[in-house]
Amino acid sequence: MASTFSSDLKLEIITTGEKAGQWGGITNTNLQILEQGSSGVEDIDLASGSVTLLLTDGAISNGKNAYLRLYGTLGGDRTLTMPSGSGVTRVWIIKDDTVRGTSNRTLSVLTASGTAQPIPPGSTVLCRSNGTETVTSIIEKGYATITDSNSPYAAVAGAQIFANTTANPIEIDLPSSPAVGDEVTVIDTRGTFNSNNLTLDRNGQPINSGTSNLVLSTAGQAITLVYVDSTRGWAFKTNTA
Repeated sequence: MASTFSSDLKLEIITTGEKAGQWGGITNTNLQILEQGSSGVEDIDLASGSVTLLLTDGAISNGKNAYLRLYGTLGGDRTLTMPSGSGVTRVWIIKDDTVRGTSNRTLSVLTASGTAQPIPPGSTVLCRSNGTETVTSIIEKGYATITDSNSPYAAVAGAQIFANTTANPIEIDLPSSPAVGDEVTVIDTRGTFNSNNLTLDRNGQPINSGTSNLVLSTAGQAITLVYVDSTRGWAFKTNTA
């Protein structure tokens, strides 16, 4: 009977009496794969295109590493597609070291048939895939530095945005389909919101139960909004100047 392979790391499982003279090599490969799954690090270049992770049967492959560092200056919107299939359950730590630039490139993770989950700029996330859907949780927040060259800027859940309105006003569009508990933070890094305002476009969701966009006009202002529900919408978690 031929070998089978485990669902999560694709370790080779040898049938009794099979693979005579090959057990040593197969066992060594399995041990290397286990090392990948527990502490392996993979650098993934997304500059020129999106990447699909691999879980190759009985072999070293990039989707088996525990820690994934994403890098490169993004030439377009990018996705990291996680391995899919029945029984494939994996957890990764993903660090975003990409450069998004003034074109506001997006970076997301997903499975082939699932919903894309955006990764906030510079953040580190815990990613779990069950072979069909991918979910993420932020371990460490990063930040995006923007000017009027980025306006309008599309914020994603968990984003920390350092806004410089020295030259001109800026518009930031809040996420259009937020989940309860999602947060967005905006900070006036140059103390110029009083001369060049920053507008938070509600993008179809209420802000403090209202239907108007939120204009930030206080020098040095820093605000964190948290999404409550479809009635309250985005509420102030903190608002300081």
